[in-house]
Amino acid sequence: MLRKVLILLSGNAAASVLLLARNLIVARLIPVEDYGIAATFAVTMALVEMSTQFGLQQQIIQSKDGEDARFQAALQGFQVLRGIIAGAVLFLLAQPIANFLNIPEVAWAYQVMALMPVFRALQHFDIHRLNRALRYAPMLLTSGVPALLSLLAVFPLAMWLSDYRVMLFALLLQEALGAITSHVMAERPYRLVLDRRIMAGSLRFGWPLLVNGALLFLVMQGDKLIVGRELGMVALGVFGMGITLTLTPTLILAKTTQNFFLPQLSAIAEGGDSARFDSLARASFQAAMLNGVALLLGVFAIGIPFVDLLLGSKYAALHPLLIWLAAQQGIRVFKSGPSTVAVARAVTSNALYPNIVRALGLPVAWVVVVNGGGIWHVIVVALVAEALGYAVALFLARRRLGIALGPLLPSLLLTAALFAAALVVPASGRDAASLWLNAAFVLAAPVGLLMTMKDLRQYARSHLGARAKGKV
Repeated sequence: MLRKVLILLSGNAAASVLLLARNLIVARLIPVEDYGIAATFAVTMALVEMSTQFGLQQQIIQSKDGEDARFQAALQGFQVLRGIIAGAVLFLLAQPIANFLNIPEVAWAYQVMALMPVFRALQHFDIHRLNRALRYAPMLLTSGVPALLSLLAVFPLAMWLSDYRVMLFALLLQEALGAITSHVMAERPYRLVLDRRIMAGSLRFGWPLLVNGALLFLVMQGDKLIVGRELGMVALGVFGMGITLTLTPTLILAKTTQNFFLPQLSAIAEGGDSARFDSLARASFQAAMLNGVALLLGVFAIGIPFVDLLLGSKYAALHPLLIWLAAQQGIRVFKSGPSTVAVARAVTSNALYPNIVRALGLPVAWVVVVNGGGIWHVIVVALVAEALGYAVALFLARRRLGIALGPLLPSLLLTAALFAAALVVPASGRDAASLWLNAAFVLAAPVGLLMTMKDLRQYARSHLGARAKGKV
């Protein structure tokens, strides 16, 4: 089982690191203002994905019919239909989006992006079906190979274009190659079926995810829209780079947690062993907490030197913001635990309410910025809203899913203390004594936190022990 975790983590990390490298190289090669425009492409694509999000990839893993070939073909048919609709929506919204962001001359780029949701919708679902048997290589290669080729394409694109168009065409190439790679890695023939019954079932399964997709768009992109519209493209370039640096590991860790625990939780839920399900659910909560703390500590230890090394002085304004962004994203990682457990029980509406709480912070941030606030104020509002949203996620896990949360209390208290320390300690200085203190903090904190995570330790011991016996 440890091998599966390492494969998932390394595979997700490889693709994300490649995309991060691509974004860093683009940021280094083009002006900050152009990188701000490039950051709006991610916002636009997220808007389209949000509008047609039904969780079909999760459904083929969670559903008892996930191995049925016709069921898979129907999900693929529904996926293509939603991709075509999404592309048409983006094409029609291109000019209004450009006008809203005060860059009307870029509308043509958003129209070209209308191809991207169509390319993504053409992916073969075998890469997700194979996750049911904990076979992750096809899914990981489908994300990793396009990421690598998109990275390699940046250099000739930069020599040719040298502005925000570099990112536009790199993104298009990535989506097209993703579709191609998924078909190469598939075991079944690709079929499309439009089945009203299955589509209706997908809508019932996915409508909370659709609403949650809208909330996630606001949560993940709303801050960028506020910064870009009110503070300009240069500010968005700095803020967008900070989000890129902290969100990339966030997505790696959250996706790894979900990919690893969801098939196991779904199988146990189907079998009806409630005690075993509760223990594994708490282990997934604790794994998500450990991941979030690891993200925070990584940025705490090397974040600023990393920015200076790779991006130079033009992103120096990011230095004081980076640890606050890491704290915000770390709490977002925490929420992947409760979300995964809820999906395993097909209670997909549980993810809505934490994101509602997070989205309520956006008008607060907008008012603050309009009245003279800056990027740091936006981040602090988001951090508080994320923490409140996580509290709601835990409450719903207890109320709706019946997960006993008492065993999580020591981990939660220690995690809160670690976050507070990480935000305060950098202000104490960078003298030799402070650096030694910081190093000790980074090394000791995860070990101390793991000692409070009984369910996660028991899960690790049982599976490592079973593996060791299997080798004897």
